[in-house]
Amino acid sequence: MTFLSRATLSGLPATVETPAGRPALKTGIVHFGPGAFHRAHQAAHIDRLLTDDPRWGIAAVSLRTRGTVDALAAQDGLYTLAIRDAQPSLRVIGAHSAFLGPEDAAQTAALLADPAVRLVTSTVTEKGYCLAPDGTLDLSHSDIVHDLAGAGTPRSVVGWIVLGLAARRAAGAAPFTVMPCDNLADNGRKLHAALVAYAGQSDEELAAWIETQVAVPCTMVDSITPASDAGFLSELTAQLGLADAAAVQREAFAQWVVEDLGIDFGPDLKAAGVILTSDVAAWERAKLRILNGAHSSIAYLGLLRGAASVAEAMQDAALARFADAMVRNEIQPFVGTVPGLDLDQYRADVLQRFRNPAIVHRLEQIAIDGSQKIPYRLGDSLAANRAAGVLPRHIVTATAGWVVFLHERARTGTPIADPHAAVIAERAADNDAPAFARALAERDIGLSRAMLADAALMAALEQAVQAVADRRWDATPLPG
Repeated sequence: MTFLSRATLSGLPATVETPAGRPALKTGIVHFGPGAFHRAHQAAHIDRLLTDDPRWGIAAVSLRTRGTVDALAAQDGLYTLAIRDAQPSLRVIGAHSAFLGPEDAAQTAALLADPAVRLVTSTVTEKGYCLAPDGTLDLSHSDIVHDLAGAGTPRSVVGWIVLGLAARRAAGAAPFTVMPCDNLADNGRKLHAALVAYAGQSDEELAAWIETQVAVPCTMVDSITPASDAGFLSELTAQLGLADAAAVQREAFAQWVVEDLGIDFGPDLKAAGVILTSDVAAWERAKLRILNGAHSSIAYLGLLRGAASVAEAMQDAALARFADAMVRNEIQPFVGTVPGLDLDQYRADVLQRFRNPAIVHRLEQIAIDGSQKIPYRLGDSLAANRAAGVLPRHIVTATAGWVVFLHERARTGTPIADPHAAVIAERAADNDAPAFARALAERDIGLSRAMLADAALMAALEQAVQAVADRRWDATPLPG
């Protein structure tokens, strides 16, 4: 089978946008975690700059497996971005200049030390930053323990970044800017503090230099990006007339918001379509609570109701009404003002995006790593409601959906994709569903220990868990 490559670009249909004729790229950005979201989002933004300014090629670095980087390398760094929306389109992205896996430590270290690299970005999921529940660096995390021991190649993105910064400082070179692109609340400040804490374990002067000299802006990213499953890849092959092992798909909507620190980031991010703002937290809060909160709620309750994708779940009238009521009445009122964003319109747009039939966003994909996501997607809204003296029963029910999802998966022996999977399975085996919710809170897994002191909240959660487990939807705010 013929695959996408520079040699086959000319044979693509005329309707496919390509980077043909672009000058050779230099590497100006190193990115950790070149998964589908990065390729569909950040790389697609940067790709718009490269014909006129080829200095900002992206080195794709995978810390765990070689699959993605090898697929990119085999295709000369090219892959197709399929926009799946009312007006579909195909575009070949050519933003990557190097392809490094776990065995390519020397090359990765050399790039991080190279002054030509101005920006180091990451999409390694919330758990990839090795943070404790309070948002600080978890010094007991196995990857951090390994990296601090200095026994070999770093395993953590924190270890790698500090290694690169140490090389810059030793050479008297300016540091690169670090830009986390995972939707973790206050991500820039948390990663900056983690870098300082990590460096401080062995070199206080390096830690002080990182604290004062290294910029780590907060960011917020948004675009629904389903996994590239076999059906999508097969359909794309028919459209292109050749195969693409690294293709990605997303909706037309894409948003990348970056904290404006008043510095030169290197690439012209604004020209790439990035929103620069002094208040990323407000945009972040709206996205995490409204979009991601509704997404996770629909995922867990939808799976329990037999749906497989977001669009399918939104065809469930009861679940769609539930999501709208939860966002409208319990989440949006506590988001606060977001300069430049109409929250009513944003809510309506989000729910409409969920209904997009061209996007098959699997609920199973959204359900991954729930213990890392629930505290930010639902927990923050829950806490805001309780601080105002409100018991938000829709959010409680959505949280109960996650608890029941885990409990049923564990009880049936179905694998759970979560960093706390072993503890979750153990607690689920020892407790019925309501008691399991309390056990999760006691261990600070998804549910905070502070919830245990809120008798009314815990009673409501345990009641909702039992109702969801019994499929007694009439006993919860979910009708039907």
